[in-house]
Amino acid sequence: MIHPLDDRLRDEARRYRLVFACPDCASFDPADADEGGVRDERDARGAAPPGRAPRCSLGYPVAPHVSRSLDDRDEVIFCKAFELR
Repeated sequence: MIHPLDDRLRDEARRYRLVFACPDCASFDPADADEGGVRDERDARGAAPPGRAPRCSLGYPVAPHVSRSLDDRDEVIFCKAFELR
């Protein structure tokens, strides 16, 4: 579901701690370990290195949902399969 963002929604999302991004979802696989069980080195945003991209275990695209920030967007896309961790 795509919902336009305005100042009221941004304020309410902060006040009520709305979570909607992939990293807060139970189906999110951050790809934080290689096949030997060793953790990947993350960048400053916590993103996995190239070749170890995060993914949704249900197969949904994570790109539209991975950022938790509401400041740099005009709309928020809510995933229909989101389940809080």
